[in-house]
Amino acid sequence: MGNSDHNRRQFIAGITLLFAGAGSGAAKTPLPPCPTDRVTITGGFGTASFNVEVAADEASRARGLMNVEELPLSSGMLFVYQRPQHMSFWMRNTLIELDMLFLDGSGVIRHIHDRAQPLDETPISGGPDLLTGVLEINGGLARRLGIKVGDVLRHPAFISAAEPWNC
Repeated sequence: MGNSDHNRRQFIAGITLLFAGAGSGAAKTPLPPCPTDRVTITGGFGTASFNVEVAADEASRARGLMNVEELPLSSGMLFVYQRPQHMSFWMRNTLIELDMLFLDGSGVIRHIHDRAQPLDETPISGGPDLLTGVLEINGGLARRLGIKVGDVLRHPAFISAAEPWNC
């Protein structure tokens, strides 16, 4: 495991512990850690949850959803980066149509690329914002659910001081 991967896992574990211990009252039993294999998106449409595989190191991010022939409707892949950056993805060796939801450090959706086409190597930009993550789900699903820019994704890797998350 590379140092970056180790640091990222420690970061996620620390965030999980922070949320698990959140709350008031001295005699409360600690909450179990927030799951890292699930995300929840909330917005004007309501709430949607997805089981996710987290890609938080170079190897898993490079592989992504390549050669996957089918993605269950309530599943996706969450790409997590340690530092905010400009992001660009492509669909090399990706066999299924995907929606890409680009996220800032608080989990706010800043850009949605609808229906990225299989096997297309054209770069797909997350826009001008500095971003720390991308959620990939089945193509067209974000629109069908009503997910929009500004909606919020909840996962231990994303921190929002304005809206603390109690999973």
